[in-house]
Amino acid sequence: MPNNLSDWLAHIERQHPKSIDMGLDRVRAVARRMGLKRPAKRVITVGGTNGKGSSVALVEAIARAHGWKVGAYTSPHLLSYNERVRIDGADADDAALVAGFEAVEAARGDTALTYFEYGTLCALWLFARSKLDLAVLEVGLGGRLDAVNMVDADAAIITTVDLDHQDWLGNDIEAIGFEKAGIARPFKPLILGDDDPPASVLRHAYAIGAQSWRIANDFFVERIDADHWRWREVGFSMSVPMPALAAPVQLRNAACAIAALRALGARIDKRTYAEGVASAQVAGRLQRFEHNGVEIVVDVGHNPQAARALAAWLRSQPQRRTQAVYAALADKDASGVVAALADTVDGWHLAGLAEAGPRGQDVDAFASRLAGTAAAAAIRHADVQAAVQAAMADAVPGERVLVFGSFHTAAIALQRLAANG
Repeated sequence: MPNNLSDWLAHIERQHPKSIDMGLDRVRAVARRMGLKRPAKRVITVGGTNGKGSSVALVEAIARAHGWKVGAYTSPHLLSYNERVRIDGADADDAALVAGFEAVEAARGDTALTYFEYGTLCALWLFARSKLDLAVLEVGLGGRLDAVNMVDADAAIITTVDLDHQDWLGNDIEAIGFEKAGIARPFKPLILGDDDPPASVLRHAYAIGAQSWRIANDFFVERIDADHWRWREVGFSMSVPMPALAAPVQLRNAACAIAALRALGARIDKRTYAEGVASAQVAGRLQRFEHNGVEIVVDVGHNPQAARALAAWLRSQPQRRTQAVYAALADKDASGVVAALADTVDGWHLAGLAEAGPRGQDVDAFASRLAGTAAAAAIRHADVQAAVQAAMADAVPGERVLVFGSFHTAAIALQRLAANG
């Protein structure tokens, strides 16, 4: 048996022939054998194409400001696996995770589990032992057949629905919406962050009697000034500071987080909502650094919708020459990403992600997919570290380097920047 976290992570990667195997039967069977019950007094599940991690952080920050003990489960991680499981604001330590994996292993018998299923069961086991007031669970992929969905949530958030992961979720918005709507529960609140959600989401909510709370319909976001905005529903409104998380889209995420907690009936005062929204942080979401007068921005955005949000943020910032370091997995819509950012980026550096496993690609294969786009003449680099180094060397004080395209890309950039001090 493995005896440290690194060995356990290597072990669980080898236990299933597929990295992704959608379905709940296996994970439910092991959960029953583990004796897992509800992970907390209250559960909020967060799904959607983009904004899940930010929304989890916002719900967590507000609830903790209210004095609740909160567990948060997110994925993927950036720098260490421990990031995936937070209890009362702290990442789970190695010993706790090892104990959780040992409990999963003891119960699974000959049931093959994926890496994500192991991790989900481990997190739920730890949460159940922590006497939590609230567990906030981020869906890994889709929703309906995701391991997180074995837990019946008291409220669910679907941040957005757009094209991503089509190999598993379907080739159009309606098919993807149906998969994501699977996290809703009968007669429970379902918070929707799209102005115009797919019909498949609304049909499913209606069919099971879920209580849909739609942004721009049941609750509203109104800018007051550069530093404040108003959250409003019929009969109630409050002024809230701008989120610490950058990007205009974070207002939607904050609004959905507030709506979910209000839908639960939580008696949280206005000052506490404001404190939570203003304090929530999550790495790799427009995370900003300064190096020799150059602004460096790192973001995990990896699909066209996320790229449109990045472009909106760039347009909202002081104008300066911006170079992009872009590295993506092979199954992403790279040309759609470049198109969304074309008029906000002045120069492109492409990098390979061959080390990212079966979905990785070398830089030449990546560049071949971008023929005819604004990045067609980009400078090519074998890896992200080399691309970041080159872009930083080329930039002069007052300019900007944007590093984005995947969690792998962001993680490598953050490691590189940490090494620079």
